[in-house]
Amino acid sequence: MSEQATAAAPGRHPLLVLLDLGRRARVARSRAELNFLMVNDSHALAPYRQAALWLADRGVDTLSGVVEPEANAPYALWLDQVCRCLAGSQPQALAVGPYTLPPVLAGQWSQWLPPYGLWLPFDGGGLLLAADTPWDEERIALFKEWGDTWHYAWTRQQTSASPWSWRRLGHALKQVSMPDPAKPWWRQRRLLAAALVVLALLCPVRLSVLAPGELVPANPALIRAPLDGIIAQFQVQPNEAVKAGQPLFNFDEAPIATRLEIATQGLATAQAEYRQYAQQALSDPKSKMQLANLGGKIEEKQAEADFAQDQFQRSRVVAPQAGIALFDDPSEWIGKPVQTGERIMRIATPGEVEVEAWLPMGDAIPLADEAEVKLYLASSPLSAVQAWLRYVAHDAVPRPDGSYAYRVRARLAARSEWRIGLKGTAKLSGPWVPLVYWMLRRPLAVIREHVGL
Repeated sequence: MSEQATAAAPGRHPLLVLLDLGRRARVARSRAELNFLMVNDSHALAPYRQAALWLADRGVDTLSGVVEPEANAPYALWLDQVCRCLAGSQPQALAVGPYTLPPVLAGQWSQWLPPYGLWLPFDGGGLLLAADTPWDEERIALFKEWGDTWHYAWTRQQTSASPWSWRRLGHALKQVSMPDPAKPWWRQRRLLAAALVVLALLCPVRLSVLAPGELVPANPALIRAPLDGIIAQFQVQPNEAVKAGQPLFNFDEAPIATRLEIATQGLATAQAEYRQYAQQALSDPKSKMQLANLGGKIEEKQAEADFAQDQFQRSRVVAPQAGIALFDDPSEWIGKPVQTGERIMRIATPGEVEVEAWLPMGDAIPLADEAEVKLYLASSPLSAVQAWLRYVAHDAVPRPDGSYAYRVRARLAARSEWRIGLKGTAKLSGPWVPLVYWMLRRPLAVIREHVGL
């Protein structure tokens, strides 16, 4: 025992000694220092002959008057069995002796320890004190209070040394799973907190995902290039209201007019040649034989002229229906060669708007028919555009950023005056699931993707 403890014992009130021990426990720098303080300097509180600190996971950890106990010594082995027996049968601080042990262990008590023992259990271990005189209630109360103070400092020391250890996690779980039997269940704060956490994790929430979205025309008329050529002029401007039959744009007519003129002249030449041979056929039988060939040639030239005339008419594109002309800057199209079928613009009916979203492959969730879709526009983030799911594309298609996504279309719940082309974030709502599934769905998917579990 230390000289400080020996000198502090005589003439000092037990409560002052208790306060001094508590202060020293709080300023201890290591767990070893705390263990030494418990088994040796506790003698200043009340006299005893031997003290042993026992830990459930390590056995006999510290002995009074011994620098380091020998784990395989007979005394240490017997003491470990005694402490384990007391920890299982004596959950509270009380005086013990051979009468509290099984006969196998009780027979050796007098060989190793004085007759009167005191068992001070704590979570994860206990302290066994042995004295030559019986333990009265006053001394038991003092040591119980000192044991609680020491255990608090010991727990803090252990936690600060390994803040994220498995031992600390097990200790916390044990604290939650072992309620205090002296209190009713509704006053068990740890048990109540654990129950609240479990209930919160099982609370049903709506499974939902976010996807980039925008407002697009519901049933637009697509205006595509009717022929190969170069666009010469636009008669409308972007976002301009047009009527059915109104000219939209036209192609460069010079090459088309040239082909039409050539076809027309070829037809006229074939007709003149046919008339000439028809007159000669009255007197020349050979000329009559050429009339059939010339008739076929006239039909061929007529088809070429009709096709050239049709191309000339199709070079002037008109609106198939009334609506709003949606296309890029006209200057980007004028003088640009286009191919047949290339999209030039769209004619959208005012008010017929729907939501288009792109659902990433990793966020694909089960979506029921008519599932709820909300579009939060970047220009109005505080209000959502309500829509109902119309369809989700069967196959994912590549996006401009290189990712693959499913096209989603949803019709608006009510007629909207929002402008077509506004972008934002679409929230797609799926089935109801527990909160724990909502939290772990993505992490589990990533683990399964990389690990295969």
